[in-house]
Amino acid sequence: MISISHLRKAHGSKIAVDDVSFEVAEGEVLGVLGPNGAGKTTTVECVAGLRVPDAGTVRVAGLDPLVDRDALTRLLGVQLQESRLQPKITVGEALRLWSALYDDPVPWGGLLERLDLVDKADTTFRDLSGGQQQRLSIALALIGRPRAVILDELSTGLDPRARREVWQIVRDLRADGVTVLLVTHSMEEAQQLCDRIAIIDAGRVRALDTPDALIAGAAAATVTSFTADDAVDLEALRAMPSVSAVRADNGRIVVEGRDGAALAVLEGLRRQNVVPAALRVVDGTLDTAYLQLTGPSTPEESRA
Repeated sequence: MISISHLRKAHGSKIAVDDVSFEVAEGEVLGVLGPNGAGKTTTVECVAGLRVPDAGTVRVAGLDPLVDRDALTRLLGVQLQESRLQPKITVGEALRLWSALYDDPVPWGGLLERLDLVDKADTTFRDLSGGQQQRLSIALALIGRPRAVILDELSTGLDPRARREVWQIVRDLRADGVTVLLVTHSMEEAQQLCDRIAIIDAGRVRALDTPDALIAGAAAATVTSFTADDAVDLEALRAMPSVSAVRADNGRIVVEGRDGAALAVLEGLRRQNVVPAALRVVDGTLDTAYLQLTGPSTPEESRA
C-alpha cells in the first residue's frame, strides 16, 4: 500500500531524511520510532504529499503523492503531529465541512461519539483543550473512509482512557484492512499496536522488524534476577557470551542478556554451587532495543 524507496530530503544544510526505504502492506500497522529530529515527520509528510522529496520515490497504492494529489486525498487520511483549524469553527462545522469533501463519508455523529466529542459539537476550535483538538484531528483523518492513514503522535495530550480508546480505533482500522503508518514516541503504544516497527535515527532506518524480533535482538532480550545466600562470582556470569550486563540491585542480582541467557545463568550458578532464590525471568522491553539502536541524540539532532 505504501512504498518508499531511497527517499532523501534536506532542510537547508540539514539532511532530515537520508536514503530511507521501506514498504507497508495493506492492512498493516507500521510504527515509526526515533529521536526528535530523526526524520520521522519529514518522511510521513513526503508520503502525504506535504513535502517535495529531493530524491527517491514515494507511492501510495501506486499513486505519486505530488502528481496524483487529488486521487491521493480520497484514499489517504492524515492526522498531523500539530494542526490548526480556524479558531472560530466549531467541532460540528469542521466535521460537516470535511464530510462534504467525500462521496461516502463516515457518519460524523458516530465519530463524535467514538472520540468522546458529543458535548463539544458546538464548541469552537480555540476553546478545545489540546487533547480535544487531537481527537478532532483524528476524526477528520478518518471521516473519508481512507484505505491508508497517517497518525503522527496519535496519543499526544490524551488522558489514559482516551488513549486506550484511540488505540482500539487503530485496532479496528487494521481489522477493516486499513493500512496505518503510526509515528510515535511511546514504546508501549508501538508494542501494543504495531505489526512491525521502523526505527529511524539521523535520517536513516536503523532497524525494521516486528516488536518481538527487535526485543529478542537486543542486548537485554531477557532479564534474570535472583537472591542468593552464598557468594556469587559475578565476573563469571559477566564472562558468559549471552550475558550483556550484571549488577547488584537492592540485594538482588540482575543479569541482562540475549535469548538463552537465563538458562546459561542457571547453569553457571549450578557450577558455583549456588541455589538462587526468588528467581524471576522476564522479557526485555522495546525501550532497551530502541536505546541500543539509536544511542544518545546529539544537540544538533535535538534542535532539528
